Amino acid sequence: MDLKIDRNPLEKRNNSNRDPPDLTSENWKTFIEEYNIFSDSLWLIGSRDKSGGHQSLHHGGFIPQLPRQGILRFTKPYDLIIDGFLGYGTSLIECKRWGRNGIGVELSEKMSKIAKMRIDSEPNPYNVKTKIVVGDSTKENLRSQIKEIGVKNASLVILHPPYHDIIKYDDDQRNLCMAPDMKTFLKMFKEVVKKTTQPLKNKGYLQVVIGDKYFKGEWVQLAFNVMQTTMNEGFKLKSICIKNIEETIAKRHMINLWKYRTLMAGSHLFKHEYIFFFQK
Repeated sequence: MDLKIDRNPLEKRNNSNRDPPDLTSENWKTFIEEYNIFSDSLWLIGSRDKSGGHQSLHHGGFIPQLPRQGILRFTKPYDLIIDGFLGYGTSLIECKRWGRNGIGVELSEKMSKIAKMRIDSEPNPYNVKTKIVVGDSTKENLRSQIKEIGVKNASLVILHPPYHDIIKYDDDQRNLCMAPDMKTFLKMFKEVVKKTTQPLKNKGYLQVVIGDKYFKGEWVQLAFNVMQTTMNEGFKLKSICIKNIEETIAKRHMINLWKYRTLMAGSHLFKHEYIFFFQK
């Protein structure tokens, strides 16, 4: 089983004398080793990358290694990546790091300011463009933003939505974390898929990262409902990957408490999330 992703691929690189990384049929063997690319569906990650712009940690923040896999695997240098739930800016930091252009949509103005500070702190060795759009990803038309970047379409869309109501990021009713029930959550998510993937090129990829949840002692299949909602919009399912990370902010200093709660409840501790890859 792979655990090689724990090594930071930046450690052996000198970006000043190299083009952005580009996976080809000729270099694939050295590429997957140098950049720690997973080719199987089980992703075991020791801890999140805390280098560069990723140094600051925020509860519910995206683990950098996850968008990195999609970016390096399914895009070419200077392609455009769209993130429909930008959050603290993780995916756009990865875009700058690996020589891809990026647009991120974030509903919260407060969170977008934090994202900008984190993105600005990351070097830009390939002189790519990144842009934060403060707006509602269920309604935002990104065509004008893409025109500003100077490309025709996107090669990859990344969606890391709230896991319904597990974390209440704010009290904005437009936020998916405020959806009153699963049906409403999935309806809102469907609109995000429609809007963010409109600029996605034919055969481009959509990466969705999502987990499940408990509700009143019952395991709720949030992830597979999201998967089916996406497939209903005409996307072909290419892969279902399962990721586990040992060190998280939520688990830190509380692991024994969570173990006790699950034992008493007759359930199990969540240790995995799903990464779905779809193709347009």
